[in-house]
Amino acid sequence: MSGPAAERRGPLLLGVRHHGPGSARAVRAALDAARPAAVLIEGPPEGDALLALAADPGMRPPVALLAHAADDPGRAAFWPLAAFSPEWVAIRWAQEQEVPVPVRFIDLPAAHTLAAEPGRGSAGPDEDAGPNADAGSDAEPGPDTEPGSDPDGDCDSVRLDPLAVLAETAGYDDPERWWEDVVEHRGPGATDPLGAFEALGEAMEALREAYGDGGHARDRVREAYMRQRMRAARREFGDAYAVVCGAWHVPALGARTTAAADKALLTGLPKVKVETAWVPWTHRRLARAGGYGAGITSPGWYAHLFAARDRPVERWLTKVAGLLREEDRQVSPAHVIEAVRLAGTLAAMRGRPLPGLAETLEAVRAVMCDGSDVPLALIEDRLVVGDVLGEVPDGAPAVPLQRDLTRRQRSLRLRAEAQERELELDLRKDTDAAKSVLLHRLRLLGIDWGVPAASRGSTGTFRETWRLRWEPELSVRVAEAGIWGTTVLAAATAKAEADAAGAAELGEVTALAERCLLAGLSGALPAVLRALADRAALDTDVARLAKALPALARSLRYGDVRGTDASALATVAGGLAERICVALPPACAAGLDAEAATELRGHVDAVHGAIALLDEEGLRERWSAVLRVLAGRDRVPGPIRGRAARLLLDDGRLPADETARLMGLALSPAAPPPDAAGWIEGFAQDGTLLVHDERLLALIDTWLAGVPEQAFTDVLPLLRRTFGAYEPGVKRSLGELVRRGRSPKPTPGDAPAGFAPALDPSRADAVLTVLALLLSGPPA
Repeated sequence: MSGPAAERRGPLLLGVRHHGPGSARAVRAALDAARPAAVLIEGPPEGDALLALAADPGMRPPVALLAHAADDPGRAAFWPLAAFSPEWVAIRWAQEQEVPVPVRFIDLPAAHTLAAEPGRGSAGPDEDAGPNADAGSDAEPGPDTEPGSDPDGDCDSVRLDPLAVLAETAGYDDPERWWEDVVEHRGPGATDPLGAFEALGEAMEALREAYGDGGHARDRVREAYMRQRMRAARREFGDAYAVVCGAWHVPALGARTTAAADKALLTGLPKVKVETAWVPWTHRRLARAGGYGAGITSPGWYAHLFAARDRPVERWLTKVAGLLREEDRQVSPAHVIEAVRLAGTLAAMRGRPLPGLAETLEAVRAVMCDGSDVPLALIEDRLVVGDVLGEVPDGAPAVPLQRDLTRRQRSLRLRAEAQERELELDLRKDTDAAKSVLLHRLRLLGIDWGVPAASRGSTGTFRETWRLRWEPELSVRVAEAGIWGTTVLAAATAKAEADAAGAAELGEVTALAERCLLAGLSGALPAVLRALADRAALDTDVARLAKALPALARSLRYGDVRGTDASALATVAGGLAERICVALPPACAAGLDAEAATELRGHVDAVHGAIALLDEEGLRERWSAVLRVLAGRDRVPGPIRGRAARLLLDDGRLPADETARLMGLALSPAAPPPDAAGWIEGFAQDGTLLVHDERLLALIDTWLAGVPEQAFTDVLPLLRRTFGAYEPGVKRSLGELVRRGRSPKPTPGDAPAGFAPALDPSRADAVLTVLALLLSGPPA
């Protein structure tokens, strides 16, 4: 060993900022100069067996080392690594040597971290220390841990941010800007590759002398374990090894302590069996703005600084211009030249060696965005943070369920991407139907890779729209779901059967039956149907029965669209509908308050739509009879009576004259104003009918004009809620009709201009041929 390494006594301690491109470049330069015989890296030792995969051509960062408890995959921690992370650069340096250099992780084992009590370490080693505890934290919280939690339980202690203290000492109000000036803007050709590490180590030593552990009590245990691993490396390699760790730990790792003292700190630590794997990560999850304290707010910017060996500002602004041109904004090379000049001028005015992110963004806003923050927000989202998703080799260790999911994704050409995108599916096509089934099965397992969205252009049942976005924590969800089976089909089937057995309400089982049909889980349907029949037989609450029926009706309909046999549900659905028909009238006349009446009115609507989907003989006639009872019974609350009358009218089962009679009774002077207003709310939920039937509008107008002043104040909020929900066009038309003056009292033969007194069936039938052609069926 020669050069700086020959003069050094003890191991080479390289204190870094995690995910810092300047630190990454400096680490490579230091390793090239020192040529250590081994490299030790801050990270869980359980990951040593996976380090060889870093050299696989299929491994593309950002990736993360995932460790989870073998018996509880939800207890997990991540150690993310980007291409510009110093740890990743050190790993790759060791593997790229002509004679590969041993590389090992030396941090406290994940077996101890994950065995801690909830809230005590389950988030990963540095989450309690804040974003910059090690000059940037290294581990990500698991899915069951809130970012910013207090793993040590000592909330009263003040946690030190080393970068903030150093920046303030240097006269900076922004730690990120200070770090850029002193580290990121150092040229790659620095004469002393170890000088920056020595200076940063001295600064951290001064901070540790002044602040002790800085409120990070758990670091004492971690550092004790790291010193033990360093002693083992010294016995094997002497002092010819390098340690890459957070700069905050450097003073503690270089301190003289006894092995006995360190062993005492580690005695009695809880321990669990853990499993580890590499998982893809994203730049967005490296950003603090994404909810994870990884120490950087601009991973896309840092990735650019690391990759751009020269003229980083010019190259960055060229990327920005390209993005804006993709969004159809007029940006020319002249804009780029002017933005480069402005960024350089701003840096000079502020005494900075080179323009940083703040200067480039200000220049972009002024020159390319015309002072607008809207396109700037796009740049910050797409470039400053970014949606880069890493890749893991096919041969990397993974739970069987993950391997099956990967195979399914490949066979369906359904690529996992970090950027959100919409997927339109036509369920009449086999491949699209298979994609839909996979996404529904994953949702049943709690793996929300895809979320259903409103379809654009078509509302047919043969179309689906999904919003897809792969988040890194979904890898943990896959591991958790692995307890249900080794394939997506087997796991979803077992999960559905367990959910059916554990469901507390009838509505939960009917919703589950619908999800099983959407997911093509014919194997789970028998267990779900048994649970459904058992609960339906015991449940006497009409509201719960009414809430359960729509899901069954949709299941029967979608079963036909997807080619799934849903006939077994028909008997259950028919029996449920019959019980609702019997129980609903007494339930509506049971002295309901306004809130309960409004809720039950919603159930009436849902049941009406569900019965329209059921193909059972005589069911619609029985339901129409129930609606007639509800519409004509005075003891039924106004909102329900009004809604029943409207549903009968829309179905053509209530003549217009009878409708006018019911409205006249409901709005008579003898009716209490709140009840009459509730009737209007139920009946006139859609104002289009009032626009086309002036007789009904005149009845409402006459009643409204005759409401006493005191009662008017009471019913006004209800009326405003009813009429305020109308579309602007409907409001405008009603206003014009009312402005023309109140119509004379309607008589049975009256009809508004342009309308006949009654429906003309022969003219209505003329449209059937056209409708048959549109629906691709033979004319009726």
